[in-house]
Amino acid sequence: MHHTPDPIRPARSFLFVPADSERKMAKGADSGADALILDLEDSVAASRTQVARGMALDYLRSRPDRSKQQLWVRVNPLDTEAALLDLAVAAGAPDGIVLPKVRSAADVVRLSNFLDALEVRDGIARGSIRIMPVATETPQALFTLGSYEGSSSRLAALTWGAEDIAAALGASTNRGADGEYDHVYQLACSLCLAGAHAAGVQPIDTVWTDFKDDAGLAKDSQRARQRGFTGKIAIHPAQVATINAAFTPSADELAWSHKVVDIFASNPGLGTIGLDGKMLDMPHLKQAQRVLALARRFA
Repeated sequence: MHHTPDPIRPARSFLFVPADSERKMAKGADSGADALILDLEDSVAASRTQVARGMALDYLRSRPDRSKQQLWVRVNPLDTEAALLDLAVAAGAPDGIVLPKVRSAADVVRLSNFLDALEVRDGIARGSIRIMPVATETPQALFTLGSYEGSSSRLAALTWGAEDIAAALGASTNRGADGEYDHVYQLACSLCLAGAHAAGVQPIDTVWTDFKDDAGLAKDSQRARQRGFTGKIAIHPAQVATINAAFTPSADELAWSHKVVDIFASNPGLGTIGLDGKMLDMPHLKQAQRVLALARRFA
């Protein structure tokens, strides 16, 4: 029998913490992040990976109540032996697995099959462990971002990154002279955004690496939100409040959205309506409804 999992709770902020650092995991717990990602990949030295797996599992088991903060785990790439060892953390019922360096939705399907077996083995609710691929880290991935729709009921989000793909493309830098991402990385960003919306899952924006530059982070987060991203990854607890604020509807947005919804409700026969000198149609109504739903979620 195919089990349909509970609806996915959206998250504005996903904070990376190395799974081999008790101190950083404790700081993450107090950061206000909607989700922590316990990292077994890039932020853990190879000699510490085994220790990190045990610590991640202990941490998951010690925090069964995830109502305030989701707990995710980033494993190693699926084609490595390390990834299969990493999946021992399934016994701690993480909210999700972040899967790096994917090539296409086939990797999500493969991981989903592993999780089917592990959930049964560990007595965990079927389908409860979600998947978020880092969907732009290999050259193949850029050609397959339309492949995620319908791939797995576990798919919760897509995110992107510009570091690994730059290395894979032989680039010496991923930014232009003006400091903005070079065209190919802007393309990766756009394809991730479109791919996530096509699949009906959350598009999560990539990291802002300079954690001391809060103004830069605020601007970057605001721009991501305007593009249609619904959350962002943090690499430092100090970034969380800024990210949460950027992805939470403001008082002005809420007031406007209420006005839009109300005017359409009181004019049921009309497809276009004038409001405060602006012409509104169905996309405006949908956006207003989305903003109000988001506000309810994070109230």
